[in-house]
Amino acid sequence: METVQVQPPEQASAPSPLKPSRSAAGILASFILIVFVLYVGRLFFITLVTAVLLAFILEPLVGFFMRFKAPRGAASFLACTVMLISLYLAALGAWSQTVGFLESLPTYTQRITNLVDSATVRLEEAEKAMRDLLVPQRVRDAEIAAQKAREEAEAARKAAAKRRRPVVEPPLPLPEEPQIQEVRIREDKSVFVNTIYTYIRGFYDVLLMASFVPFLVYFFLSWRDHFRRSLMNLVEGEKRDMIQRAWEGIANVARAYVVGNFLLGILLSVVSALFFWFVNIPYWQVMGPVSGFLSLIPYLGLPLAILPPVVAALPVYTGWTAYIVIGAVVALLHMIALNLLYPKLVGGRVHLNPLVVTIALMLWYLLWGGAGLVLAIPITAGMKAVFDNIPSLRGYGRLFGEGD
Repeated sequence: METVQVQPPEQASAPSPLKPSRSAAGILASFILIVFVLYVGRLFFITLVTAVLLAFILEPLVGFFMRFKAPRGAASFLACTVMLISLYLAALGAWSQTVGFLESLPTYTQRITNLVDSATVRLEEAEKAMRDLLVPQRVRDAEIAAQKAREEAEAARKAAAKRRRPVVEPPLPLPEEPQIQEVRIREDKSVFVNTIYTYIRGFYDVLLMASFVPFLVYFFLSWRDHFRRSLMNLVEGEKRDMIQRAWEGIANVARAYVVGNFLLGILLSVVSALFFWFVNIPYWQVMGPVSGFLSLIPYLGLPLAILPPVVAALPVYTGWTAYIVIGAVVALLHMIALNLLYPKLVGGRVHLNPLVVTIALMLWYLLWGGAGLVLAIPITAGMKAVFDNIPSLRGYGRLFGEGD
């Protein structure tokens, strides 16, 4: 009779300790890949994000035209036309002011040179006064006598060396090498041409991508409902509601941040331009908007907003009192805008803690340069809106937020 050996049931295998490490390695590899793609395709992504933000800015204008029974396509076209005309007029005004600034550039250069010389003289006088205060008179007299003795000894040494110097006939000139010189000239020309070509090529790429922005803005505005319906049709059930909430969250945050900052920048530009006109600052038509919108840059806004009017006022004012008043008024406008107007226009829908904002500014600046510094906060706020509306990612949303 055969005995049947019953094997004991296999125990549930313990979770491998390698799984967490593999998961962490996968997350790290995905992050590195995303960063690499964002850096390599930065021009494409900057263009796309800029077009999306401009579409959010123009969405209220599209709604205004649609109130007059205009189709969404026609309303989007009218909104884009208004945007292009406004940009053209702004560029035309900025160009005329730039030409005037270039014509008066020697005046600014002379004024800056005078300020530097005056500051140098004042520093030397302060150094001399401090030295006279700290160093006794007998020590100063001894140093002056020692310096005079060193100068006399150096002059005597040079005179003696000149008397003992043998007369050396100049060497015969070497035969010219026209072929080598021609090669060097060609090499110099090739380096110069390559440098110019590289610069123009980068500028050409930027202009080429910028030319797509109006078309992208128009398509985002006119095809918004179609994109939304198509995205919802890709999923069913709870996922559809989740995507719907995420879509609305991104729209609310982007509209609150982008439109609010745009309106705040317009308000600051108008008030700043009026103040610069009142105090007779040259090129106030350009300095006002530049100072107003630079004031909205996180952390760096205040010094950047003060710099343009101070530089423009160099040929007008000579005393430090005027520059102190200009800087104080710009700082006051900056503080009023951020502490009183910003919460009302932007609202409480953008809740990012300062640490996340700082890291985002650093990261996006390294990836996209100055454009990343401007786009960092709306991108991060949009990511937080997505995290808040997806249950599995709400922990990251709380990490980005300001806390309870």
